[in-house]
Amino acid sequence: MKLLIMSIILLSFNSYAQRGSGGHGREYKDVFHYLLKKHKTINRDVELIDKGVKTLTYSDDSTVSTHIKKHVAQMKGLIESGKRIRNWDPLFGAIFDNYELIEMKVTEKENGVEVVETSYDPYVVKLIQEHAKVVSLFVKHGFEEARRSHPVPKK
Repeated sequence: MKLLIMSIILLSFNSYAQRGSGGHGREYKDVFHYLLKKHKTINRDVELIDKGVKTLTYSDDSTVSTHIKKHVAQMKGLIESGKRIRNWDPLFGAIFDNYELIEMKVTEKENGVEVVETSYDPYVVKLIQEHAKVVSLFVKHGFEEARRSHPVPKK
């Protein structure tokens, strides 16, 4: 019985650790910080669509565009796995609370990435659209914006 209880505890802990509550290694942070530092070289187009957003994020600087592609791939992996970042930011917390209701289609372009992010849930659509606005603010203001927390839209 004791062995069964310990196995359940270990499995629960391992599941929590895999889903995580942040801390995805230095690589995630390094890529994000590089993009924040280079924010003035990044361009971003956002189109609100019925079920979410269509975005194009790109740079004429090939090193920056490579980092954009890597960052988007990292974030897609987090959304698909339920792992989390920026737990201290209410908007990001809400996004990751609803990760199972979000679909991301990523198309790499020569100098960036096109992302179509959608949901069938009307509230999650609001979250996706608000998140797109915040990412645009990261591009506009860099570290200054990344230090802020962002409110969750009302249901």
